[in-house]
Amino acid sequence: MDANVKPRVKADGSGVELANVKMAMNPFDEIAVEEAIRLKEAGKVEEIIAVSIGPAQAQETIRTALAMGADRGILVKVDDVVEPLAVAKILKGVVEAEKPELVILGKQAIDDDANQTGQMLAALLGWAQGTFASKVEIGGGKAKVTREVDGGLQVVELKLPAIVTTDLRLNQPRYASLPNIMKAKKKPLDEKSAADYGVDVAPRLKVVKTEEPAGRKAGVKVKDVAELVDKLKNEAGVL
Repeated sequence: MDANVKPRVKADGSGVELANVKMAMNPFDEIAVEEAIRLKEAGKVEEIIAVSIGPAQAQETIRTALAMGADRGILVKVDDVVEPLAVAKILKGVVEAEKPELVILGKQAIDDDANQTGQMLAALLGWAQGTFASKVEIGGGKAKVTREVDGGLQVVELKLPAIVTTDLRLNQPRYASLPNIMKAKKKPLDEKSAADYGVDVAPRLKVVKTEEPAGRKAGVKVKDVAELVDKLKNEAGVL
């Protein structure tokens, strides 16, 4: 779903309404594509493969990545909702077939905010991982990743091959130019199925109910700062 579109819950509460809703690449994944392109422009990467798992219209998301600068795409066609573990298993199959040295993913989807796929993929492959990356440096068979953590920044050095998941401050994704959009239509895009990688995508979880968040309550008006300070002190039990 486009990050600029306000999600609406279905009338029966079974999920989010997706009919006639504009779809777009997850902003974190845009950052991942941009970082791959920058690494290629710096001579650190030979080829960029964009992968998407979803219905036929997910081709448009891959074409966006190709227009940005990716070299070819792979669509793993799945019509139903795919949970993070199934996504990780499919990506493991893609990695084993393509044999990349670096896999860059957005840190999380913006619909379920699961923040699991990159970590699961690293575990399935037995690869090093650098999550929440705000800076990535490649050289000498290693990746130096600056991670955004609660206390500030943490720098880790990973031996390639490795998994990296992107945070918002890693870069600013470029816009695809019209000439590149036209060129993207001619770039290779292979279509696969989950069965090609031996993955069962049957969901393990059942969504019982989906609700919109409650509306925000009205704020409290105060005459001046002193009145606000007194109010807070009284609520805290401070004399």
